[in-house]
Order: sequence, then C-alpha cells, then structure tokens
Amino acid sequence: MSDVTRMLLAIEQGDHHASADLLPLVYDELRRLATIELRREQPGHSLQPTALVHEAYLRLVDQSDEPHWNHRGHFYAAAAQAMRRILVESARRRQAQKRGGDRGRETLKAEHLVVPEKAPDLIALDEALTRLAETKPKLAELVSLRYFAGLTMEQAAKALQIPLRRAERDWTYARVWLLTALRDDG
Repeated sequence: MSDVTRMLLAIEQGDHHASADLLPLVYDELRRLATIELRREQPGHSLQPTALVHEAYLRLVDQSDEPHWNHRGHFYAAAAQAMRRILVESARRRQAQKRGGDRGRETLKAEHLVVPEKAPDLIALDEALTRLAETKPKLAELVSLRYFAGLTMEQAAKALQIPLRRAERDWTYARVWLLTALRDDG
C-alpha cells in the first residue's frame, strides 16, 4: 500500500492531520497535471498551476462531509473533477458581462505573437461532457481523467479498474461523441 493510499485511508477515518501530510505526497503530480491542463487554455487566462492545485486541493480536503476515496486513482479522479470545475468557473467569470462579456480584445501586431492552437471552449465542453455523463458516466469519467487530469491511457484504465483495450475503445467513442456534440452545438 502506497503512502498516498495510507494517507487517504487516514483522512477517511477522521485523522485531521493526515490531509496536511497528504499534500507533499501528491503536490508534484497535481502540479504537473495542472500545468498540462493550463497549457490547453486560451492565452490571457490568469490562473497559474500553483493556484489551480491549491484551489483543487482545498476543495478536496475541506468537504463538509468526510471524503471517501477508495484508492489513489479515485483521489486523482476527484482532483481532475475539481480542476475541471475550477477552470469552467473561471471561464464563466471571464465571459461575465461585468468583465467585458462578449467584447473582443484588441491584439497588437498578431504576426509577432506566438499563439498555441485554439483551446476548446471549456463551457461548451463541460456542457457536452455533462450530457455524455447522463447516458454514459464511465465514458465521461474517462474523458475527465484523460483530458483534465492528463493521465495516460494506462493510468486512466487502472484508475477506472477496466482493461486497457476497453479504455482505448471507450476513449475513441467518447472523443467522437464529444466532437459531434461540440460541432452540433455551434
């Protein structure tokens, strides 16, 4: 049993000091996942990987009811969900009318800017992922693990406790389903 799993069990059993001991064990991995996720964001966002990790961690350990994580993969899946919610909330705030709403920014000499490929609209992706979760929750969870947590296919399959081949088939199906849903939405 890994140290992370031991800490998760201690938290579940009510040890309030265990959550402080857990952060150093998972911080590097969560920060790596946050960095990967934020690279997908559109330029101009204000969230930094450290802030995303801290906010997600606080949401995970400061729950009003006791958290229940079955294993390390389950914890990282919960972290991926927390990061997803934070990023979607941030995208919604940026689009709020009091922050300029749909007004565009003026760019200065675009030919001198290095802009990564356009990130998907997180709000539209979240809505499509929510619709997918209504009919196929395991597929939605796989997408969250792969896209928001940055897990490899092997890690995601292990976290979901399914065979790798099934995870690969599910991933292909979910990507096609989401691309179709996003294209149909506009």
